Amino acid sequence: MSATPIMPADRERGRAFFPSRPLWTAGATLIALVCALPIAVVFLSLFQPSGEAWDHIRQTVLPRYILNTAGLMLGVGIVATMIGVGTAWLIAATRFPGRNFLSWAVVAPFAAPAYVIAYVYTDLLDYAGPVQTGLRALTGWSARDYRFPEIRSFGGAIMVLGLVLYPYIYLLARTAFQRQAAPLFEAARSLNAGPWTAFWKISLPVARPAIAGGLALVLMETVADFGVVEYFGVQTFTTGIFRTWFALGDQAAAARLAAWLFIFVALLILLEAFSRRGRTANPAMRAEAAAPSYLKGWKAFGAFCFCAAPVLLGFVIPAGLLLYYAITLGDPLFGRNFLDFVWNSFKVGGLAALIAALFALVLVYAVRLQPAHGASRLVTRLMTRIATLGYALPGAFLAVGILIPLTRFDKILAVWSRDHLDESWGLVLTGTTAALIFAYVARFLTAAYNSCHSGLEKIPSNMDGAARSLGAPPLEVLRHIHLPLMKHSVFVALLIVFIDVIKELPATLILRPFNFETLATRVYRLAADERLAEASTAALLIVLLGLVPTILVNRMVNKG
Repeated sequence: MSATPIMPADRERGRAFFPSRPLWTAGATLIALVCALPIAVVFLSLFQPSGEAWDHIRQTVLPRYILNTAGLMLGVGIVATMIGVGTAWLIAATRFPGRNFLSWAVVAPFAAPAYVIAYVYTDLLDYAGPVQTGLRALTGWSARDYRFPEIRSFGGAIMVLGLVLYPYIYLLARTAFQRQAAPLFEAARSLNAGPWTAFWKISLPVARPAIAGGLALVLMETVADFGVVEYFGVQTFTTGIFRTWFALGDQAAAARLAAWLFIFVALLILLEAFSRRGRTANPAMRAEAAAPSYLKGWKAFGAFCFCAAPVLLGFVIPAGLLLYYAITLGDPLFGRNFLDFVWNSFKVGGLAALIAALFALVLVYAVRLQPAHGASRLVTRLMTRIATLGYALPGAFLAVGILIPLTRFDKILAVWSRDHLDESWGLVLTGTTAALIFAYVARFLTAAYNSCHSGLEKIPSNMDGAARSLGAPPLEVLRHIHLPLMKHSVFVALLIVFIDVIKELPATLILRPFNFETLATRVYRLAADERLAEASTAALLIVLLGLVPTILVNRMVNKG
């Protein structure tokens, strides 16, 4: 049976596909410019005259912010790397009792926001907490008879952030260990190299780019953290931005602090980009992990304890205590008022997820429509890179960069409506959830983009060519061919952005309208008043919601 020839009319209809490329490129450019607005605003503040507030900050607390932020990054990086690399190697390269369970349980701390873990351990280990109270009751000691590590300290912040953020390194390192070329490792063992020597000389260097990439993500999250450092009294850039904005009321000084914060983030982005070098090590060899080592006796017990300890400390104990508090006491507003907090979180999370997924589809499709080479492809890729920069930026940074221009726009709009319409429109953007959703989309667009990009890459390009030859425009190809095939990737994008929004704290605190409470702000407000038992209901719900994408991510790693 002969193939149906392509008629000239079909070719003419197929050419209609190409003029639409500039429209998609323009859409990607517009998204990039909108997402780049906060960055531009913060950097423009550097060229404005400095006021007394900034001079005071520069002379007194700025060095402390720099040292504390750098020290926190160093400490968290060491703790997260030790836990992440150690658990990844044991689970990928060895077999021991309980390994199958721990292979997914070790990611569980990823589900809990760091500030929730900080609140739980403060209540647990503080002077009036059950641990020290039980110790005094058991020994008969008074407060002067013993020294107990202070949880609200610099070291406490390092411990909490390390316990929550190590899964970034674990996931990437485990994938790298599983894809290593087995002949290299087995050749080292055949030359009488012990397991530790083979790991140090062969496995670790091959996985180093992946580990560095995970470490960069850990450090970005450390720089962006507000809940832990603020609760533990560690002065960093994020706490400085909040204090400058709310206590001093100086927008320009807060923007300058945000610009200094961006310097740290920019260095981390360069580190992450550098870590990609050499990621395709040994390309001539088939990616296959070496045969696993079967551990027995005390070695198996040690491996189980090492992998189980972060799960116990980072998830089981905090979640168990929250569940106990939620059952025995719980939120006093549980009921209709509590449902308002849940509805507010779901509302802004759902809207932000939908917008982020839509923007992500525009970006990935604009790149796909470009030719293999040419200036238009370079421009589109550059715009996509700019649009997806937000995930590397702290929520406090984005909030400052968004609130300054939107506040000015609201003032201009209010004056215009009063002078021309004889009406007072009030705060159209900053007085509603519009600014908040803007920040969420700018912050988490990267997560949606990565998921959509992964799904679209799996669709062969010859499908596009076949549809183009039949005269289908890009929008029709996307709707009838690509979306049905990548619906799971789009769903994952929606889910991840939604959960990230539920957990986001700094941007929500700065940009939320008056009397607008979400689950995250409810937990923060109650915990700040030392009412953790009452905050347990909202905190437990956030943790349970965070488990869903955590399990999905781990399943994808297992399949990979």
